[in-house]
Amino acid sequence: MRKRQLSLLSFLLVVASSLAQTNVSAPPPEFIFTEAPFASAHASTLVELKNGDLLAAWFGGTAEGAPDTAIWASRRTSDGWSAPFELVREPKIACWNPVLFYSADGGLWLYYKFGPNVRTWTGARFVSRDDGKTWSQPEHLPAGLLGPIKDKPLVLRDGTIISGTSVESYTSWAVWIDRSTDNGDTWQKIGPISVPKKYADAAASSTTGATASEHVSGIIQPTVVELGPKHLRVYARATTDIGRICVADSFDNGLTWTPARPSDLPNPNSGIDAVRLRDGRIVLIYNNSSAGRTPLSLAISSDGDHFKIFRTLEDQPGEFSYPAIIQGRSGDLYITYTWNRKRIRFARVSPPEPQRPLSQE
Repeated sequence: MRKRQLSLLSFLLVVASSLAQTNVSAPPPEFIFTEAPFASAHASTLVELKNGDLLAAWFGGTAEGAPDTAIWASRRTSDGWSAPFELVREPKIACWNPVLFYSADGGLWLYYKFGPNVRTWTGARFVSRDDGKTWSQPEHLPAGLLGPIKDKPLVLRDGTIISGTSVESYTSWAVWIDRSTDNGDTWQKIGPISVPKKYADAAASSTTGATASEHVSGIIQPTVVELGPKHLRVYARATTDIGRICVADSFDNGLTWTPARPSDLPNPNSGIDAVRLRDGRIVLIYNNSSAGRTPLSLAISSDGDHFKIFRTLEDQPGEFSYPAIIQGRSGDLYITYTWNRKRIRFARVSPPEPQRPLSQE
């Protein structure tokens, strides 16, 4: 009888702990800026600097693809976010999709794209050696090398950079991996990673988001995480005929990859991001919808396959999209995302505590 009472008590404690975690108060998302010299903002990225400040960047201009679109940034100190400042502008042509990250040698990199559209853009980058106070001159990359296309790359413990990239052609999208073992001096291009037709057809038959006007099929904008020794995984955005976040695996630190396959998670042809926590769990941020870029949700998994939503950042009508996520030194998750194409929003969220197994006494 006593064992049964202890088991029931253990169960109730776990449930109470779970409910407390679900309902724990968190600071609401905040706008990085409310006034800016641009009308439209999109595709943010962020990094924690060595002194604990945060640096966020995005593209801003009249509208996506407009010739006046530049890369802007803001720094968050103990006093809050700075006013937006311009990082780079290409002459009379749009800039796109900045990505911030540190290489193993301490360089703070910003990769971006520029060009009239995503099918013809060129990759570019510059680096800071003083935590973003000053930057090198922009370097335009050779054709075929775009750098991380939307999400931060994975930097392995030995310094190898696993950069998720993708190519969007007229009727086909595909994911590629750019891999560097010398802090980005040289790159090996690996891929393509695509969804075999049998998986795409099966996914399409179970989704309702596809439209007859969408003449392209495939996956883009991968985010890369480490699941175990030499085991890497990409999660990728998919066209609406597939309608689900797709995954692919590498078992040799990114040298070779499996074909991609649809997961159980919906994707309305919208950007995602993921991060591996220091305890090994995976957090994914995505639009939990088959059509429309709302709601914006956070889900967690202990195995990289089975996810449970633990927080919804936005659930109102509108567009809340293109998230970026990192785990700070505090252990909290730092997140930026697009708010209705007008502003960039920031959120700080504590991940759920790992669930403890029930007592067998």
